[in-house]
Amino acid sequence: MKTELREGAVVTVVVALLGALLGVLWWRLAPSVPLVGDVVDDGWVVYFKDSEGEQAIGVDGTFTLLALAFGLVSAVAVFLWRRRGGVPLVVGLALGGFLGSLLAWRIGVWLGPTEDVIAHAKAVGKGVTFSAPLKLGAKGAWLAWPLAALVVHLGLTALFGPREPDPYQQQPPQGQAKDTHGSPAA
Repeated sequence: MKTELREGAVVTVVVALLGALLGVLWWRLAPSVPLVGDVVDDGWVVYFKDSEGEQAIGVDGTFTLLALAFGLVSAVAVFLWRRRGGVPLVVGLALGGFLGSLLAWRIGVWLGPTEDVIAHAKAVGKGVTFSAPLKLGAKGAWLAWPLAALVVHLGLTALFGPREPDPYQQQPPQGQAKDTHGSPAA
């Protein structure tokens, strides 16, 4: 049991650290959401340049699709590393995927444009287009990686994992051999 717990902890840490790569990819691949600043009544306001644009949803979609891919890859890697599975290994995979998603989200936000949009609008000037900060509107996307990893790992284990012996399979009585058709030899 100690070995399984250690393996589960290793999987948790390694998978969670892969979240840094997911964060960088999300930052690089997510669409830019264009904003425009304007002065109204001696104060700055910021609004979407294209009010009907789908870039904000694309940011969430990019994160979700990347997280699903990371879930698939991490599940295959864990399965190939330890085919026999085990509860600590699967818990480590799920927990690592969730922590990796959180890390990816924070790194993407940190690397992306500044979160102070008013200051950014003032810096670029009135009417100039600038990029909105990375924002994950669909917080449920944090679950894409762990859920994908669990489903893929379960499928691989069910299809290709080691089988336990069937407890109901009849064994011939001691001293008797089976013939080629499986019935006791006379």
